[in-house]
Amino acid sequence: MLNVGQIEEGFVLDHIKAGKSMEIYHYLGLGDLDCTVAIIKNARSNKMGRKDILKVECDIDTLNLDVLGFVDHNITVNVIKNATIVEKRILKLPRELRNILKCHNPRCITSIEQGLPHIFVLADEEKEVYRCKYCEEKYAPSSNLDMR
Repeated sequence: MLNVGQIEEGFVLDHIKAGKSMEIYHYLGLGDLDCTVAIIKNARSNKMGRKDILKVECDIDTLNLDVLGFVDHNITVNVIKNATIVEKRILKLPRELRNILKCHNPRCITSIEQGLPHIFVLADEEKEVYRCKYCEEKYAPSSNLDMR
């Protein structure tokens, strides 16, 4: 049995789809932070079969919940203080994504104006579809647009 120690202050991301923890690590910029990060991949789960878990020893305010909600809004965010869970945050799909996705429409203003922020707005919550605020280019998990 694997034993990963408890954290005193920070947060635990639980119920991550198996194999997605490194993607979340990258998009949250955890490699740029000066804090301890434990990545547990393919842990056994009664609910999910297999899951990933991220344990991070740093302030929860360093976490961009919009990125996390976009990547997987079913993740459980446990806030830890004095080695105890003090809060569980429920994620939801963000209404707006700013500089998380990049519009690849060559006619979009963001292709010409390099300093303009890339903004996507939630167009269809049920189908998890986002559209570029400027040109209405569609982003969906199966589309060919990439995250930044």
